[in-house]
This record gives sequence, structure tokens and C-alpha cells, in this order.
Amino acid sequence: MGYLLDQAFGRPTPYTPVWLMRQAGRYMPEYRKVREKHTFLDMCYKAEVACEVTMQPIDAFGLDAAILFNDILPPLVPMGLDLEFQEKKGPVIHNPVRLPEDVNRIKICNAKKDFDYAYEAVSMIRKRLDTRKDLIGFAGAPFTLASYCIEGGSSKEYRHIKKFMWQHPEAFHELMKMLTVVTREYLQQQVRAGADLVQLFDSWGGVLSREDYIRFAKPYNDEIVRYLKTETKAAVILFVKGADGYFDVVADCQADVMGCGWQLPLDTAARLCGNSKTLQGNFDPAALFAPKEIITHKVKEILASAKNVRGHIFNLGHGIMTETPVDHVRHLVDTVQKLSLK
Repeated sequence: MGYLLDQAFGRPTPYTPVWLMRQAGRYMPEYRKVREKHTFLDMCYKAEVACEVTMQPIDAFGLDAAILFNDILPPLVPMGLDLEFQEKKGPVIHNPVRLPEDVNRIKICNAKKDFDYAYEAVSMIRKRLDTRKDLIGFAGAPFTLASYCIEGGSSKEYRHIKKFMWQHPEAFHELMKMLTVVTREYLQQQVRAGADLVQLFDSWGGVLSREDYIRFAKPYNDEIVRYLKTETKAAVILFVKGADGYFDVVADCQADVMGCGWQLPLDTAARLCGNSKTLQGNFDPAALFAPKEIITHKVKEILASAKNVRGHIFNLGHGIMTETPVDHVRHLVDTVQKLSLK
């Protein structure tokens, strides 16, 4: 058991543990060397490759946790979506859900068997990882997955997903129910394979209004969290990107840890959830391009903001950017661990 798990459950640790979203990725030269030999989906599907790149930032920076290298979208493939990752464009779904009848071709896949590659990678990582460090599994939240299903890829306007959920609410909720069943089973199996914590990423949840989040997304996030807290002993992290305006609503669930964006000070987040949750965050990933003295200053600000919270896991407010200087990442991790040392 590592310090992340302790903080998730509100237990004291010698210093503030730190991990970084997208900590295994294109900003690292070691990753780029591996990427030259494989497609992105191959890296997700080949357990030994996923294990290798998962461990790269652990070996390089001494982070307190590893997170499975994967993506939120491959679980859509056995559900009937035709997924491709295109260079310079990102994920593309060639058969998007645009009409109510399109939901009929989406199926609840066998999460215990169809994602063996992920569970094998989790087991391999757990064997290589120091027992004092935690392993994080993850999945995309139903609304974010539904957004990709309906938009057919990334979006700036979210026009198709919002039009679909307003015009065809019954079909939308049917799709969300199927995604919820698959996602909760997928996360449960990651825990059984060796994950100590799991994070539910609702990367697009924050594009909804408070009322629409309550109606269209929250019930499904809450169901997944409730299921995991009933069926496993793992800690659960919920991160809804951009939901600062209704953080109190998002935090009203059974998750142990709430992820925070950099726009929401941690002491404010603590007040909004009655200081009943461990908070995760919330360094602006773009600030990793700043001079090291600025990075140090921002770390001090965040640690001060988290001084009286129930628990704190240091992280970014979203994923590391592609061209982030590696030495600045190392400086961030070292600074957090040194300045928070009790």
C-alpha cells in the first residue's frame, strides 16, 4: 500500500504524494522510441508494451503511483464502434451514433474477457512496481464515451451529443445504461488484476450545465462509483473536467477522491464538498513550461491551499502537454515531495 491510497482514505503520509495525468506519453523521449515501433492502439493492446511505457515515468521521476497506459476509447470497440486513431487528428469513430435506431447496434460486451489485454498489463505492472507505490486503473465516464460515440471524434461545439440527448432522451439514456454496465465491470476487473485505485475520467462532463449534468450524466457516474465501493476495496477517484461551477453536485457521491481543475482553488473545493473528500490536483499543465522558480512558487501556492483539506494528492488539472520539458516535470515532482515533507 502506498501513500496515494493512504491519502485517498484520509490517512496521513510523510509528504503529499504526486502522480500526473498522462504521465506516460509523448513528452518523454523513451516513449517516442517505443511509439516508433507500434501504432497507438497496438501499444494499448500489447500488455508488455503498455507495461513498459507505464513504468517509464516511474523510473524517471520517482512518482508515487503508476497509471495503466491505455486510452478511454478502446472499450468501445467490442461494443460495436469502429475506432481509428489518426495521425494529427486523434480518435475517429467511423460509424457514429446519430439516430435513435443506431443505439440498437451497440451491445453490452463481455468486460471480463474482451479487455484481457488491459488486465494482463495491470498484472504485469503490479509485479514490476515497488510495493510502496500504488497502481491506478481508469476508464472514461459514460457521458464522455457517449460523446465520442455520437460526435464521431473530438468536438469543440458538442452539437451532436447535446442535440441527441435533448431530441432523443430515451435512446440517449439507453446508450448511457449500456456504457455504465461495461465501464463498471471494466474497472472492477482492473482492481481484481491489481489496481489499488481507479479513476473515472469525465473529460467532457464539464460542457454540460448544472441541470443537464444532474439529468444526463450524474446518475451514471454515481452508479459506477457506488458499484465499485460495494464490490471492491479500491479507492475511487472521480474527475469531471470543467465542472467547477457545480463541483458540489459532482462531489455529492461515494467517490473517495475528487479531481480538481486548476481554476478551482483546493480550499474552495473543500468547502463545496464539506471537506469530506480527498482532493486531487490542481497544477495548470501549461505552467510546466514556466521557469523553474515559477513552478516552485505555484507548487507552494497549491500546497498552502490544501493545508487544511481532508487529504491531498498532488496532480495536474489535466494531462501533460506533448512538448513539456522533461526536466520541468522532474523539478515539479521533486519540489512537491520536498516542500510537503513533514
